Amino acid sequence: MAGYESNTELLLAILTGMAVFCAVYTLLAPYGRSGRYAARLKAVSRVRTGSRDETLKSLAGKPESPLRRKQANCFTRMIGGGKTDKDNKDIELIVELRMAGFRNHGAEAVFLFYRMACPVAFALLCLTAIALFDPKDMSASLVMTLTAASAALGYVLPRLIIRKLIERRQHRIMRAFPDALDLLLICVQSGLSVEAALGRVTEDIAAQSVELAEELGLTMAELSYLPIRWRAYANLGERIGHPAVKLITAALVQAERHGTSISQALNSAAHAGREARIAEAEFRAAALPPKLAVPLVVFFLPILLTVILAPAVIEAGRVLTKQSDHINERSSMPPETHRPHAASSSDPQ
Repeated sequence: MAGYESNTELLLAILTGMAVFCAVYTLLAPYGRSGRYAARLKAVSRVRTGSRDETLKSLAGKPESPLRRKQANCFTRMIGGGKTDKDNKDIELIVELRMAGFRNHGAEAVFLFYRMACPVAFALLCLTAIALFDPKDMSASLVMTLTAASAALGYVLPRLIIRKLIERRQHRIMRAFPDALDLLLICVQSGLSVEAALGRVTEDIAAQSVELAEELGLTMAELSYLPIRWRAYANLGERIGHPAVKLITAALVQAERHGTSISQALNSAAHAGREARIAEAEFRAAALPPKLAVPLVVFFLPILLTVILAPAVIEAGRVLTKQSDHINERSSMPPETHRPHAASSSDPQ
């Protein structure tokens, strides 16, 4: 019992330390997020500079300058030995990381490092938790099964986190995307070029969606240096990854490749975005009654029945109380009180 109590106290101390760390991190994390938009614009500027250097290098065929050569980080050296060849990269993983907002050169190496480290960490945590309790009652097969399940969870967890980040980022972008299309259409129709219109929309939409402002700013940068302009619109659809955005960027690509009016394509895209927003609102409105059925039955209906039936129940209780009191009074009276009336009716006059 003493060993079990000591293990329990150790586990409580570990959990208490973790809770204190989470509380301190929660309190201090907002102070480290100041200048979020400025940091993202700096990141866009760095991506623009790196992409421009890569484009100039591919066009000129000259080796890269040592002043602009980037050193591989520790994760890159640990995973791939500092290699940056595109043949050694997982294209699908890179696309998912870009959709989640991670576009730096070492993002895939960091992801692969966590994918290798998480199974080991989860397995060690599982073995530690088992060792803290009394493992005598557990068989070796059960311990191995729990350890393998923890390792499998650690292997799958990074991919699940990336997909959840993609969903959250797409949701934040799509909340402001129809408004951005309307603003872009207004700017283009007023006579601004596409690059100037994108710059104006980027400044205006940043208060509503920082992620969308970042993507539009990167598209504006790509339009200024890419030799093929329509590739910038295609990259926008690939980076966001939402089907509606891909459909709109496909229309812009066709307009740019065939020389048709960008304003007409934006008008059609904005109209489609408004219709999609109305359809989504109608879908949510149609799905609202089934969602409200259970709360209405559980919370509203009992109160409604109580309000309706309470006066009738109270009145019925009063009537029953009066009748019971009257019956009790008649039963408590002596029997002689009932006979004089009967005798007076039978007495001869």
